[in-house]
Amino acid sequence: MAKDKTQLIRELMRQPEFIRNIVIVAHIDHGKTTLSDNLVAGAGMISEELAGKQLFTDFDAQEQERGITIYAANVSMVHEVEGKDYLINLIDTPGHVDFGGDVTRAMRAVDGVMVVVDAVEGVMPQTETVVRQALKERVKPVLFINKSDRLIKELELTPDQMQEKFKEVITEVNMLIQKYAEPEYKDKWVVSVNDGSVAFGSATKNWAVSVPLMQKSGITFKEIIEGVKSGNDKELAKRAPLHKVVLNMVIEHLPNPLVAQKYRIPKIWPGEADSDVCKDMMVCNPEGKLAAIVTKIYPDPHAGFVATVRIFSGRIVKGQDIYLVSRLKTEKVQQVAVYRGPQRVPMEEVVAGNICGIVGLRDAFSGETICDPNSIIPAFEVIKHLFEPVVTKAIEPKQPKQLSKLIEFLKRVSREDPTLQIKIDEQTGEYLVSGLGELHINAKVENKLKEEGIEVDISPPIVIYREGVRDATPSAVEGKSPNKHNRFYVIAEPLEPEIYEAMVNGELPSDAELKKKDLDIQAKLIGLGLEKDEAKKIKLIYGRNILFDMTHGVHAILEIMEMVKEAFVETMKEGPLAREPVAGVKVKLMDAKLHEDAIHRGPAQVIPAMRRAIRSAMVHGKAFIYEPKQVIRIDVPTEHMSGAMKEVQNRRGQILDIKEERGVSVIKAKVPVAEMFGFNSALKSSTGGHGFFWLIDIAYEPLPRELELKVVAQIKQRKGITEEKEEEEEE
Repeated sequence: MAKDKTQLIRELMRQPEFIRNIVIVAHIDHGKTTLSDNLVAGAGMISEELAGKQLFTDFDAQEQERGITIYAANVSMVHEVEGKDYLINLIDTPGHVDFGGDVTRAMRAVDGVMVVVDAVEGVMPQTETVVRQALKERVKPVLFINKSDRLIKELELTPDQMQEKFKEVITEVNMLIQKYAEPEYKDKWVVSVNDGSVAFGSATKNWAVSVPLMQKSGITFKEIIEGVKSGNDKELAKRAPLHKVVLNMVIEHLPNPLVAQKYRIPKIWPGEADSDVCKDMMVCNPEGKLAAIVTKIYPDPHAGFVATVRIFSGRIVKGQDIYLVSRLKTEKVQQVAVYRGPQRVPMEEVVAGNICGIVGLRDAFSGETICDPNSIIPAFEVIKHLFEPVVTKAIEPKQPKQLSKLIEFLKRVSREDPTLQIKIDEQTGEYLVSGLGELHINAKVENKLKEEGIEVDISPPIVIYREGVRDATPSAVEGKSPNKHNRFYVIAEPLEPEIYEAMVNGELPSDAELKKKDLDIQAKLIGLGLEKDEAKKIKLIYGRNILFDMTHGVHAILEIMEMVKEAFVETMKEGPLAREPVAGVKVKLMDAKLHEDAIHRGPAQVIPAMRRAIRSAMVHGKAFIYEPKQVIRIDVPTEHMSGAMKEVQNRRGQILDIKEERGVSVIKAKVPVAEMFGFNSALKSSTGGHGFFWLIDIAYEPLPRELELKVVAQIKQRKGITEEKEEEEEE
């Protein structure tokens, strides 16, 4: 039986070979939280009767009300295998695509991932997303096929048919691993029934089996089927307890921090490989220099903000000063603890290789790097979610006196969940909140505002478009400074599709200042089709756009380059057509004529001139609007398929693929985000309540020309942009 003793946890924390940091991930409703309950019950933290019903890691009121996980939750527990105790730091994560940012951040904290798949539904869109997220962070997977009792009770499969079904799921998961893993891990990390990196069972009925257990205990498929059919689940759970099978698999197949940090650190930390701190992280040195990352921030009514932290090197001690690298601040640790779901168990210190909770970091945010104030290290790579926010709502307080309270709330929310982007529209005075979907904004902003008693007016959803160029500007466009003493000559052209794609997939940075020594990035760019001469002239990458300095022998160009970059960033945030963000554009400064006296070439002269030149160059390069589209999967009984297809086609949607599985039609379609609002209820009414849809991907495609003028006019009206205002801006 697993044990859970605070003293034992303290001892095991100092032995990294006995630690496993893992995350449980799955498509929505495939049983992650029920599985977590079982593991927690196995560790003696809740009663076995309540396992699967208590939903121990869903402790937020909204989660209990909606019946879904919204926030990632941490639990540290002890499990015994062959007389040895192991510490398992587990994170249960949301399955709904709108809360995928929590999954991405949790991946940074762990070394192994348990992918949970429903035996009947099989691999679903969010399964693919979470596997992709894990492999992007070099986190090794194992597989648990849940709800296996449904194959027996609902589908009434024979042992052979069950094995075929399992084989199908395993093959699909391995195809995802082969597709998204880096070359070195494609074959190493595939899951297999034979070696025990796959288990199957029923989290609600508390039983699970794997091939090693079947060989050891002599239990057979036939006995499992008979046990389920006769309703003898309790006996099955005694012979093959789920927590034991699953946690044994975790300990056997997922790496400890000593093993994992050797290959994860080069991926997630961009500092020098021969530095002392890098060497400390590679060996998980508890006596080394402190290097850790905040993966979650949440408010506690009694303690203020609590930061969830993964320590890669050194230790965090109660009362110690630590440095926030991005905030450039030193703060004091008031408490350090390990998690037991909703509770925290105080510790004097926590060392490298562990996940802990810290109280006292007032200014930290999810993704912040922390280190010793006397030994400041480069920041960890930014934690980037696969999808970008595509839905925006404008928020205004009903009572002006609550404005400061609203601002404070929005600042806090964006610290807790960086996938929620907050922007103040200075022209309209609105606060714009962008999220991954309507539910994302509803659960993490609208409902929380109600709880805090802040009354607001919320706009209907707004779609964020992108601006791009179709062609290269025929010749350099001139931008004059307001004093007419400085002139800039700029060309805009489309970014090579291969380079843009690599930025979208995270293979290339989409925001970076390139130095001459960044030879790796330059080599990648050249390999993807960029001219060698151009690669050396890159000054800045911002928002998947690149600024090049192609000038030769221009007097004082280096002195004004920071202002040129600032103008580039401003223009990439607000393009020429509708002041929407720009994507996939190369901006080349070809030449410049600058006044000899520095006083005549300050920011007030350079920035407007450069901004005007870039916008004009884009217009001359046939600027156009990209619209976001959601690639979705719709599952609907075949007799209701026509209703679902009609719903897609009425919304400018495009059917990409249709296949049939056991009387259910699976439709893959692409629908503009602007047409997706209210889609869920419309789909339900057109399919008699039987249609369900899930997000697979988000793509940006050119807006049809006949709609472009109308959309641009609507955006300008919403933003209060008039011709006079545009002229004023450019003056």
